[in-house]
Amino acid sequence: MNPSLALQRFFLKNGMALGIFLLVAVAFWMFILIILPQLFMVDFSLSKNLPPAEIGGPKDVLTFEHYKFMLYGSAKEAGSFNTVDLGVFMRTLLAAFFVTIFDLVLCYPIAYYLAQVAHGGWGRLMVLSLIVPFWVNEILRAFAFRIMFGSAGVINTFLIWAGILDQPYDFIPNNVALYAGLGYAFILLMIFPLYNAIESLDKNQIEAARDMGASWLRIHWRVVIPFAKPGISSGCTMVFMLTAGALAAPQILGGPSSLWFTQIIYQWFNTGGNWPRGSAYAIILLVSTILIVLLVMKIFKVKLGEIAK
Repeated sequence: MNPSLALQRFFLKNGMALGIFLLVAVAFWMFILIILPQLFMVDFSLSKNLPPAEIGGPKDVLTFEHYKFMLYGSAKEAGSFNTVDLGVFMRTLLAAFFVTIFDLVLCYPIAYYLAQVAHGGWGRLMVLSLIVPFWVNEILRAFAFRIMFGSAGVINTFLIWAGILDQPYDFIPNNVALYAGLGYAFILLMIFPLYNAIESLDKNQIEAARDMGASWLRIHWRVVIPFAKPGISSGCTMVFMLTAGALAAPQILGGPSSLWFTQIIYQWFNTGGNWPRGSAYAIILLVSTILIVLLVMKIFKVKLGEIAK
């Protein structure tokens, strides 16, 4: 479509004043709040960690040393990799992947029930019961999970009372609380994209498949899931990106051996006092997650426009 013609239609539809306001608001959001901060981050990541007095001087030159540190650390031997940071990085991405799958498996039947089965007051009550807990701050919810999964928490108390355990099980060091907390933290971002996609599915298609003798498993596999693919892609993208970039939940619910990559970034920015290295690590995490999402979209043949619906 001709851009000038599209712009004319946009102003005819919204009016001159509202159209200008919308364009300015979108431009402000895209450039000031998204593009510009990332450009500053890239600039920081390519700078040396210099004292303030030397910034802008002859020593302030572009360098890739912080990206190299991510691979090799401070090792002097050639080919000696930074196993600590690389291990945490890979573990973070892998954990984000499993949390995404966990949320998808958990939320798909809930979204289907809300979209195709629940009606009237019961459906509204279910939606409200999903939303209300998220009025509580994320940090408070993380501490609530730590209390629940603690040695003297509700879960251990119930398991001992039921005779399933003889002594309390420490969920914190074994990362059970962490993965449960992360899965719960972003559950709405999985449910509602699925709900929006499944709700628009014509029930006659399901009834036709059932009349032809298809089992429920085959109906979901051949009818519902292909139709809900944009919602699945959107929910998985948001959950994966936010889980990989989470900080509060890993800080509160993580055990001694569950260091998250964002915690390393936080340490470089704060206790380490090395903003360029923290910026480089943040850029690596951002680019890696985007590339993984684009690769998965290509494998499952999902277009970017479908996710944005």
